[in-house]
Amino acid sequence: MSSRLKEKEERILQTLERLAQKSTKGIPIIVEGKKDVDTLRTLAIDGKIVEAKTSGKCMLDVVSEIEASGTREAILLLDFDRRGREWTKKLKQHLEKMRIKPNTVIWKKLRSIVGREVKDVEGLSSYMETLKRKIYNS
Repeated sequence: MSSRLKEKEERILQTLERLAQKSTKGIPIIVEGKKDVDTLRTLAIDGKIVEAKTSGKCMLDVVSEIEASGTREAILLLDFDRRGREWTKKLKQHLEKMRIKPNTVIWKKLRSIVGREVKDVEGLSSYMETLKRKIYNS
């Protein structure tokens, strides 16, 4: 059991490391809200993080903010629930219209690893703590 959990932890850490590297290169990350930003900071992700669903922002505001930053790519890391999937799909379409590459690779990878165990980005850090406890207490 603990070897399977250890492998899962390792896959998540590798994916987060890839996210950190891309973020360090200046690629902005789009998340839903402040708690998601706080979680990514806790997980050592630096760089520009854009909140998509805060204080009256609409989707076009988010796309305009990304376009104004002059980047050619943006990482979409919204929640893993139905609404998060819908927002990801819509943001992806809007960014493509602006000729900005929407990167969903990390989002898909994390979603495939955590399955239904984590429904949102803010749940990632506590999930990692729980995994560590299970690994080292078994």
